[in-house]
Amino acid sequence: MTSSERMKVRAPELRGRRWLNTGGTELTLAGLRGRIVVLDFWTFCCVNCLHALDELRAVEEEFGDVLTIIGVHSPKFVHEAEPAAVEAAVERYGVEHPVLDDPELATWDAYAARAWPTLAVIDPDGFVVARMAGEGHGPGLAALVRELVEQHGDRLRRGDGPYVPPPAAQTALRFPGKVVALPGGTYLVSDTAHHQLVELAADLETELRRIGDGTRGFTDGAAATARFSEPQGLLVLDAPAPGASAPSSSVLVADTVNHAIRRVDLADGAASTVAGTGSQLRDRVAPGAGATELSSPWDLAWWDGRVVVAMAGSHQLWTLDPDTGTATVLAGTTNEGLRDGSFADAFLAQPSGLAADGPVLWVADSEISALRRVVAEPEAGPQVGTAVGQGLFDFGHRDGPAAEALLQHPLGVAVLPDGSVAVADTYNGAVRRYDPASATVSTLADGLAEPSDLLVDGETLIVVESAAHRLVRLPIPAGSLTRGSQVGGTAHTVRRTPTELGPELTLRIGFTPPAGQHLDDRFGDPTSLTVAADPPGLLLAGDGTATGLTRTLRLDPSVGSGVLQVAVAAAACDDAPDGTSETFAACHRYQQDWGIPVVVSAVGSPELDLDLRSV
Repeated sequence: MTSSERMKVRAPELRGRRWLNTGGTELTLAGLRGRIVVLDFWTFCCVNCLHALDELRAVEEEFGDVLTIIGVHSPKFVHEAEPAAVEAAVERYGVEHPVLDDPELATWDAYAARAWPTLAVIDPDGFVVARMAGEGHGPGLAALVRELVEQHGDRLRRGDGPYVPPPAAQTALRFPGKVVALPGGTYLVSDTAHHQLVELAADLETELRRIGDGTRGFTDGAAATARFSEPQGLLVLDAPAPGASAPSSSVLVADTVNHAIRRVDLADGAASTVAGTGSQLRDRVAPGAGATELSSPWDLAWWDGRVVVAMAGSHQLWTLDPDTGTATVLAGTTNEGLRDGSFADAFLAQPSGLAADGPVLWVADSEISALRRVVAEPEAGPQVGTAVGQGLFDFGHRDGPAAEALLQHPLGVAVLPDGSVAVADTYNGAVRRYDPASATVSTLADGLAEPSDLLVDGETLIVVESAAHRLVRLPIPAGSLTRGSQVGGTAHTVRRTPTELGPELTLRIGFTPPAGQHLDDRFGDPTSLTVAADPPGLLLAGDGTATGLTRTLRLDPSVGSGVLQVAVAAAACDDAPDGTSETFAACHRYQQDWGIPVVVSAVGSPELDLDLRSV
């Protein structure tokens, strides 16, 4: 089916608070007539959105003379609606197209977006011709743009788009991510937005050396020429036993956007690749299984005699053998959410910070604003449990009993000398403290600029203050027993209009493979649909995982409201050159999770339609 044969819907005009990356010019769809426009609904907490940004870069480069990509920043967290935070995120993640700041979700609602990220494709006449939810759409989007170029031909407005780069910022560090202490009393910090590692003296300011040439890339070799892409977590490897293959005094690096684990030899700064290919893992990998590709590794820790990787992109914890590069899933199903249980059953959501304390591994589980506890062989309770956190859509800054306390997108964690846990509560700009003995949460410090990591250093706590582009020291309360100051509690939920649904309904996922691809069912149904609810009692029938893109659901009117959680995956393969489907060419995985606030009503809709890729 060609674009001209599709049902066309006039694209709603773009409305928001302000424009970024346009030099102060306000854009309109009317003013962009003649160009192909792609709207990218994103929010900067969302790792899937960051994956989509990376995919869009190649499309922008190929079609820049006829295509305008516009990021519509539609915040989930309260912090993400702050103007300075949006500006920082646009720079931090290298967004090189116009961005509409939409804190009230006006344009989000106008386009009926339901998930981060969502893409809407608008043709040169101003009509919406496609919608795509989730990540993995880069090749399909390119094929669609190519089709639109062929269809509209000479009618297209060619030339440079409306992007105007902001003035280049000048600071020694730029959005640093993580820090580790090195032998000899110095510190290594991941200078994330500069795509480098920096060794600092004890004053946390004096630079001793830089590793990496500062250009985004994936290159092994000498310190002066190696390249990284938004590196994050760091882990010092102990000197190996005699005869071991690993070099002594080296550091593992979570090279996040390269989807790789790198090793840096501290003697000369040379970088090599331990695991990862540079391509993002697209397949679902269950606990106990291994894979060659990784997905946005964010932090690293020694625990239970092995290296653990916070695999934020697949919502899992993995283990890594630094000698062989073998990477294996430890915990998590790839479903994004908060569910305690065994390694095989637990849900995580963008784990981004790790700290080990004997048999316990503490995890900053960012997207559910939670502190998770992992135990290999628990005497009681689940292997993966929750110390603090309520779920995907509940967050805030509230101290007190841990069952009621709230965080906001934490990225770092450290174990204090008394066994309590300090949390870099990133979007609250605070350092929080969880006391396992009393199961309470308090605030140690606030007023910080997006703290992203913590390191215990004697009687002080080193804080990576990412949005202030620096590292600072805070005193650890004497004996680590002081509970810190109690702050007035605030609680928030995601601001999205609930969908009114009837108690009996049909869920349908729209998926049309891109031109040149097909659903290959020779080996069975290549789709997977998972449905759950929070609270669980909301969903009386239709939960669980099965093949197919349609499901009959039954909701409980007595529960009244909650969040319907839907996860879908579909695989499509390239067509054979002769147009048949009998081919062993490349296949592509498309996937997305939705968390949809719903209200159950007798007059609610009997249908819920979600688009994975609809054209």
